[in-house]
Formats: sequence, structure tokens, C-alpha cells
Amino acid sequence: MPNWNRKIECQFPKGKKHCPMRHYDVFGVGNALVDIIAFIDPKFLEKQNITKGVMTLVDESRQGQILADLHDEKKELRSGGSAANTMIAIANSGGTCCYTGKVTHDTYGEFYKKDMEDAGVLFETTPDKLGHTGTCVVLTTPDAERTMLTNLAISTSLGPDDIDIENLKKSKYVYVEGYLWDGDSTKKASELTMKIAKENKVKVSFTYSDPFCVNRSRDEFIHLTKEYVDVVFCNTEEGLALSGAKTAEEAVQFISKLCSLVFMTAGKEGAYVAENGKITLVPGFPVKPIDTTGAGDAFAAGVLYGLTQGYSAQKSARWGNYVASRIVCEVGPRLSVKLMGRQEEILTGFQDQ
Repeated sequence: MPNWNRKIECQFPKGKKHCPMRHYDVFGVGNALVDIIAFIDPKFLEKQNITKGVMTLVDESRQGQILADLHDEKKELRSGGSAANTMIAIANSGGTCCYTGKVTHDTYGEFYKKDMEDAGVLFETTPDKLGHTGTCVVLTTPDAERTMLTNLAISTSLGPDDIDIENLKKSKYVYVEGYLWDGDSTKKASELTMKIAKENKVKVSFTYSDPFCVNRSRDEFIHLTKEYVDVVFCNTEEGLALSGAKTAEEAVQFISKLCSLVFMTAGKEGAYVAENGKITLVPGFPVKPIDTTGAGDAFAAGVLYGLTQGYSAQKSARWGNYVASRIVCEVGPRLSVKLMGRQEEILTGFQDQ
């Protein structure tokens, strides 16, 4: 049983002094969801009439039906949600971060808090006694494609009052996920986070999260990017959806006119970096993926770690590519290896273009 009132301390690499308590590299806000991960045959998706390769919102009844039909499959649990995955990977790299999301006092909620704390992330929440903790069923097929069925449940009740303003002010960056624009109160919490961050010279980073999110909230995303965002994260599909462009290069060029620093992943090719209008493609690390779950979240974690440690944008993208290359060789969105202290080894020889 987790101690809901306990505050965990930041984790730091050996040899570094402890910074003042409650001082963070990144302050994350997102949907707190327990990932339920299963490997399945593609025919399961066809039988269930599930669209492959995207995130679909489902109600509790539909989620229950899917889980019942998966009862014979081996499943793994992880504390998740897009922004939460990013915070965990930042901590793995050696950064300090805290995360705000909403769970309840049910079994999944208790698991979520303990799992986040075990991963080295301060998880801030005022748990509700009513309702259910959100879940995301992650179905991975042999081609490493992941399909997500998400029941947001209590996570949609996250609101402005849940944001710890003092911790936000003491952070270098905030990181907000686009999935939060699917709910009214979560949207308000995100807007408050961005507004307070800008007022206190805290950098604002924002991920577009999913092409469906972009299509639902395109005009709002464009406005937010212009008004508040210092760093954009997206993949090529999201960039194309936002820009209406036909090529990745055109998409990143469009977004670069809205925001001075843009990171757009391009699969095995690596990631585009647009800094003050200058666009470069930072190469990735060749691997044979077994599960792409959390790849974009891991990339964002690597980039944010780099930016908060004073790396250049391109060097940060290179580290982001490495973290993402490690995560696609794992089952689920959690690394089984520690990356803290490996930056010099991995980035030796890399030069900005």
C-alpha cells in the first residue's frame, strides 16, 4: 500500500551534489493511466474491429470486453500515460522531474503511485475515492506496431487546482501532452500550466501526441504553439496533420514558423530539428524493433534531458534518438537498462551540423 502523503527525493548521478528539494528539470502534466500490455495476433484486431496503429478512446464497458477477450494472453502492468512515460525516461537518464496526473484509491491507482516512485519520479496527486483509475490496453503485433485502447476514467477530472504552482515555478521546463485536449478540465489544467510557466520564465514544451488529437484540435494547437510553446514535439504523421503538407520537410518547415524549436521524429531515419528556422535531420541508431510503444515519449525524454543539461538542440536530438532506439527493443514503454552516466560514451564523436 503506497503512502499517498510521502514525497520522494530527487535522484542524482554519483558525484553530483544534491540540489535543493523540490527543484526539477521537468514538470510533467498528463493523463495518469495504467498500461496493460499484451502481444497479440493481428487477427485479434480484425475480430474486434479495432483500427491498427492508433490510439482509440473507449468506455469502461468496451475496455472490460477487450480485457475479457485477452484473459488467456500474458499481460504486463506499467504506470503510464504519454507524459508519464517521458518523466520516467528522464529520470532514467539522470534528470529530475515530477509528474501531475489523477488516479483513485483503487488497486490500479495504488499500483500507479508506487510504480512511479520506484522509477524515481515524484508523483503528485490528490487521489479521488470515487471512480476508477484510467487504463490503456496496449496491443502489440509481430511487426512491432502498437495499437492503444484508452479508458481515461478519473484521469479526465484533473483540473487547475491539481497543479502545484510552486513546483512548476521551480522547474526548468514544463511538458504537456496533447491528449489532455480531449477533456475540458484537463485542457484548463494544461492552459494554466502553460500560462504560469510563461509568466515565470519556465520553458514550455508540448507534444501533439497523436494525429487524431491534431485533427480534433488543430486550430487550438496552432494557437497554443504560437502563443505559449517554446519546444514542439511531434512525429511525421502529426506534423503532416497539423500543417496539411505533403512531405515531412514541408511539415517541419510549417511548424518552425510557429515555434522557434521543433523536434519531429522520422522513424528509422532519425529526427528533424528546426531551430530558428534552420532545419537539419539528426540520424537515428539502427536497431530491429520489437515494440514501438513509447518510442516518441522516450525521444522527448532524451531531448528534454539534453536541453536541461545545456546540450545543443541537435545533440539533444541525438540523445533522444538513442533513448528511443533502446525503448523499441523492449516490451512496453519502460527501459530495463539504466542510461544515467552513459551520455558521454554514446555521444562521443557527434558533431552539430
